[in-house]
Amino acid sequence: MTRLTIAELQTIRDKNRATFTLRKGECKARVTVHMGTCGIAAGARSVMTSLMNEIALSGREDIIVKTSGCGGLCAREPITVIELPDQPPVIYGDLNEEKIKEIFREHVIRGNPAGEYALALGSETIF
Repeated sequence: MTRLTIAELQTIRDKNRATFTLRKGECKARVTVHMGTCGIAAGARSVMTSLMNEIALSGREDIIVKTSGCGGLCAREPITVIELPDQPPVIYGDLNEEKIKEIFREHVIRGNPAGEYALALGSETIF
């Protein structure tokens, strides 16, 4: 197996960068629920179910929901990241069914981060 050069990796990154960003008009929000082993053990499945129910009840079709593996903060699982256009992502932790409902209504629907549940604001950049 041949190794990729830095230039080849940068080309791949640049080519796919648009798929990693939330663009205006594409959707209202992107919600990522971390579903690694630690997250599932901490209750991520019930958080995901509750989130999906809230989205269905809201009738919204402009919200993207994704899953991810471990977020690296196992002690704070279940973790969810919410991204809205033109705003930095917000990482929420120590979630349960009721907290995700409140976060959904306040942050995704109204656009106001739910500060009492937030762990971090922003994200790392690799370029």
